[in-house]
Amino acid sequence: MTFGFAKIFWLLFKPGNLLVFGFLAGYLAEFTPWRRIRRLGRIVLGATLGAILAVAILPIGSWLTGPLEDRFAAPAGLPERVDGVIVLGGAIDLRRSVDRGTAELNQHAERMIAFADLARQYPKARLIFAGGSGSLYDQKHKESDFAPRLMADLGIDPRRVVFERESRNTYENALYTKRLIGPRPDETWLLVTSAFHMPRAVGVFRAAGWDVMPVPVDYQTSGPGQASLGFDLTGSLRLIGLGLHEWVGLAAYRALGWTATFYPGAKPAPGSK
Repeated sequence: MTFGFAKIFWLLFKPGNLLVFGFLAGYLAEFTPWRRIRRLGRIVLGATLGAILAVAILPIGSWLTGPLEDRFAAPAGLPERVDGVIVLGGAIDLRRSVDRGTAELNQHAERMIAFADLARQYPKARLIFAGGSGSLYDQKHKESDFAPRLMADLGIDPRRVVFERESRNTYENALYTKRLIGPRPDETWLLVTSAFHMPRAVGVFRAAGWDVMPVPVDYQTSGPGQASLGFDLTGSLRLIGLGLHEWVGLAAYRALGWTATFYPGAKPAPGSK
């Protein structure tokens, strides 16, 4: 129920869809016999146009997504000993992969590149790919069905990798992967996912009792103080969608008790105040 509600909610409230709904409501209002409704429709049309211009010009996406990406710094150095590496699904375009019969990557492909690099750095580490299907309509096909061939193409022996294929969201990534692996408290595990997604991912792994070391990749913004004006409606909408989706997800996960804090962050170094 929670999974289905989340998918329907986001379908209705994605920024681009809201702009379409605004134009449609304003346009249809012109055909009503009520003057007040027509006046309200023109206000909605004007507000929608203003929102489109603001989205295209202002760095709203960077303002939303940047703080998420900066929440966990990329590690200055990795441990000498690593027991395992986890990469979260989301880099495989499942629909196109099914249609084409091969693993098709999307804009988050850097997750897989980083995972392959870490697999080579730590040849004795256990490797986990956590990815089922986030589709509301298709739970038959899974990212993990296409991941083995992708691993082989990246130079990783698929036999080294444990594929968790039942998870539908980040919460289930952590829950099912822990059940599958049974990590010990003294082990060191690296978690690879997109930087904007890392706060929510670390939050659910911590809540599951698994203290992972974050390795953020796939940055979408240029960093603190680098946001600037531009004119790119489609790019801005995509970035706003990423950031807004994560902030809503953080709030929902905290409300559901899936994370211990609303905005998980890096733990202070031992001995710091």
